[in-house]
Amino acid sequence: MPLTSTGPRTGRASEERTGRAGRPGSVLRYGAGFWTVAAVFVTAMAFSTVPTPLYPLYETHDGLSTFTVVFAVYAVGVLISLLLAGHVSDWLGRKKVMAAALGLELLAAVLFLSATTLPVLVVARLVTGLGVGMLTATATAYLQELHSAHRPDASARRFEIVSTAANIGGLGLGPVAAGVLAQYLGAPLRLPYAVFVVLLAAGAAAVALMPETVTKPAVRPAYHPQRAGTALRDPRFLAPAAAGFTSMAVFGLFTSVVPGFVGGTLHHPSRALAGLVVSAVFAAAAAAQTGTGRLGARARWYAGLLAQAVGMAVLTAGIRLAGLPVFLLAGIVAGAGAGLLFKSAVEQVADAAEPAGRGEALAGLFLASYLGLALLPVGLGAASSAMNLSDATTWFSVVVLALLAAVAVRGRRHGPATPRPRA
Repeated sequence: MPLTSTGPRTGRASEERTGRAGRPGSVLRYGAGFWTVAAVFVTAMAFSTVPTPLYPLYETHDGLSTFTVVFAVYAVGVLISLLLAGHVSDWLGRKKVMAAALGLELLAAVLFLSATTLPVLVVARLVTGLGVGMLTATATAYLQELHSAHRPDASARRFEIVSTAANIGGLGLGPVAAGVLAQYLGAPLRLPYAVFVVLLAAGAAAVALMPETVTKPAVRPAYHPQRAGTALRDPRFLAPAAAGFTSMAVFGLFTSVVPGFVGGTLHHPSRALAGLVVSAVFAAAAAAQTGTGRLGARARWYAGLLAQAVGMAVLTAGIRLAGLPVFLLAGIVAGAGAGLLFKSAVEQVADAAEPAGRGEALAGLFLASYLGLALLPVGLGAASSAMNLSDATTWFSVVVLALLAAVAVRGRRHGPATPRPRA
């Protein structure tokens, strides 16, 4: 669930795209393609969070304790895909890679439909992660190129807003859709996936009709995985990497804890309500990312740190008081902070890295971030087996607050990374 992304490498693809945009009728095709790809992006990201409000139903249905393992394998799938396939659309083409990613998502939906046992859930979430990791980088690049071809003289503002809204908006839409379908239309462990089978298949068909923006090179480059060492070794990138780790951990916390907490501790069994609470966290992140464009880099960095810290402190109180309004407030504040901090971390790494090593540096940032998504929620799940959920979540919050303090100290000592001069 990558929450934001920098633009793709352009070069040859950009030159070919500009040439094609001058053909009669092609500008309209690129405009239609932009909005079509955005809609498919929303659909695919929404599918990735469909299981969130359904986990308690799986536990009731089969006696499974699912979220710890399921969250870990999803993050592993995203990481594998980002490192192995997140960059291949630069020479294979955006449409082919998007089709492959949507095919993986369709396979995952069919697996969810086929059985409710833990092994099938684990495989389905791993496949979902593989599709998401492949799709996010490709769809973001595709949107930027379609935007540039449709409006070659316009700023990138539309692309930035739409790509962020599609990514995070989709993540927030999935739990609402699944919760409402499960709550009011029956077959809760089947119907949401059946609906998304239709939507994903329609999306794949629509993408097949869109214009390609990448011209295949005469000689295909030798394949190599994305390298991810720079952001984990370079001292300039330690603070952004740690910020990404804590931001993703917060999203993992709310998507894993909310259904059980709302349905169990708060005694609100509504799947729709659980989905709405999760969606509020992602909606706050999207609003923070799109609504702070006029803030300077340093202001965004510290605003994200502060909001995430306040949100985690309020969360501890909400858990202890067992109050839904306080818990919801914590999710909104922490989600806004996490979204803002992650966007700031990506911008810092992208701007400070040498152009030749930018992809490697960003791969390292995403690696650190998804380790946070996997490790801290898994630790929370393990702690929940030895203590109650309130105590486990309190300790989780303490760990996140300590990490945020370290990020703040490191960032104050070294700056947020200074952007490189732009030509």
